[in-house]
Amino acid sequence: MENTPVKKKRIFSAIQPSGAMTLGNYLGAIRNWVAMQDEFECVYATANLHAITVRQDPKAFKQNTEQLYAMLLACGVDKDKCIFFHQSMVPAHAELSWVLSTFTQFGELSRMTQFKDKSARHADNVNAGLFTYPTLMAADILLYQADLVPVGADQKQHLELTRNIADRFNGIYGNVFTVPEPYIPKQGARVMSLVDPTKKMSKSDDNQKSFILLTDQPSVIMKKFRSAVTDSEACVCRGENKAGINNLMDIYGACTGKSDEEIVAEFEGKGYGDFKTAVGEAVVAVLEPIQARYNELIKDRKYLEKCASQGAENAAKLARRTIEKVYKKVGLPR
Repeated sequence: MENTPVKKKRIFSAIQPSGAMTLGNYLGAIRNWVAMQDEFECVYATANLHAITVRQDPKAFKQNTEQLYAMLLACGVDKDKCIFFHQSMVPAHAELSWVLSTFTQFGELSRMTQFKDKSARHADNVNAGLFTYPTLMAADILLYQADLVPVGADQKQHLELTRNIADRFNGIYGNVFTVPEPYIPKQGARVMSLVDPTKKMSKSDDNQKSFILLTDQPSVIMKKFRSAVTDSEACVCRGENKAGINNLMDIYGACTGKSDEEIVAEFEGKGYGDFKTAVGEAVVAVLEPIQARYNELIKDRKYLEKCASQGAENAAKLARRTIEKVYKKVGLPR
């Protein structure tokens, strides 16, 4: 008797097209996206509907979305192993979001810390979408009956809301939605600023030396690492007051697979200059093949459009099942 293949759990994740990605994005999240493709049934998207809660220049926004799609493919997101599409190309996201907004309480949305943060940062445009976008996020997840959602600390609150909405809907209409569980991926490197290693690496930092972009040229990468903040001890080892070196060790370990013990042994008796150079070279070695593939892909717009359309078609097939079930349950003709 043949063994029935074990059904893979489905995972959903999306990322906003907000310009070039950093080394922190890659080592902290995108590498996990790639690794998860073999273990799970993955549904990935560029979250471009979420991005318009902030005013966008249409031309630059479209370009950013296309570049993000190309970069994720270059990083190893495989259109044949997962479903990968632009959120806006599957109308069911917006449809389900409206239905779910009637199952989301005003008080729940008003407690979202990201709404408070973004309202403060964009005080001139505190729009309704900024307030309700956690419901759209819930729709993104529930639409695909995702079993798991990779979450960082800043997304835990949103996933909890998604689970509450699913439970509320299921409590009224029966078992319609899979209630998703948080998935904590294998530890991705938490990459900090090269200038202020107490803060996360971010491209919104005013100091260009604080972050590495995945599109940075090798000479730029080397220069940024050589100017990275360290300390006065001149000892490559972890320590409480060695945030700069701790960060560089994290990056070097993530790029080479070496343990702390191996790194300490390798640089025993060597100065920080040698270590910074080695970290820069390790990062260049990881990014070179990604950059080469990205440069090929970004020139082939037709191929990118074909991949996104195919991904959207596959996503829409899954989404349709959920939408039809939801409309039927609430009594909406379709």
